[in-house]
Amino acid sequence: MYHTIPATTLRYHLGDALKSLGGKDKFLLITKKNKPVSALVNLNFLEDLLALASPAYRAGIREAREDYRRGRVSTHAQVFGQL
Repeated sequence: MYHTIPATTLRYHLGDALKSLGGKDKFLLITKKNKPVSALVNLNFLEDLLALASPAYRAGIREAREDYRRGRVSTHAQVFGQL
């Protein structure tokens, strides 16, 4: 589910809108004349979106899943040893 906020309301309640993005909301749609024109997005959510939009990132995920499926895994100790 998403929430919308009119641009004029956002102007006066930006602090509250930013607090909501730190909580349960991942993004808020900003409207003008009841039409979505922009979005205010939680930074972690934006980073996730950017990563998912990257073909190299998605290929890395596919490769890691295939490695796991085939049993090509390492323990923490094997990877990091005695730090």
